Amino acid sequence: MTLTNDDRSGAPRHVRTDRLDLRAVGLADLAPLHVINHDPRTWSHAPEGRHPDEGTTRAWIERAVDVWESDGMGYWTARLGADGPVVGIGGVSFQRATGYWNLYYRLDPAHWGRGYATELARAAVDAAHRHAPDRPVAAWVHDHNTGSRAVVERLGLADLGLRPHPSLGEPVRLYADRPIPPADPERPAPE
Repeated sequence: MTLTNDDRSGAPRHVRTDRLDLRAVGLADLAPLHVINHDPRTWSHAPEGRHPDEGTTRAWIERAVDVWESDGMGYWTARLGADGPVVGIGGVSFQRATGYWNLYYRLDPAHWGRGYATELARAAVDAAHRHAPDRPVAAWVHDHNTGSRAVVERLGLADLGLRPHPSLGEPVRLYADRPIPPADPERPAPE
């Protein structure tokens, strides 16, 4: 894996893996990212998240850009090589309410089954460990999402069981690179 820092913060805004070119997401990626986020197959495990129009994707990208600025890490657009097609998006985003990096990845169904999600997720975990090694990396995965569960298991993330998801409220399986105690409803969330 090769890291390229495009700014003074030292953030890994550009990463090259064996097959993928990962660059901090930006509005130039709107069209291909909307296609991925609009496709119902990519949201079969959480249909309420599907992007119905480009405006939704634009707002999502703008928030993702802000995350890079505020937290020094965020999501990348994943391409096959430097000039290849966009195959997905992923990375980590710091969740203030929980105090850990949230691992995220979503791939174009045309590129499923080729190991790109694992390659992207591994790069994200590695970059998070380099950027802020004291912060845990975690992934919330629905039980019925066997493909995503296989990715996090290949990464070696431990299954911490079903827990109430911080924003959904429903039980979702939490995987992490280290133990994370269950949330205490009496204690304020970390800043």
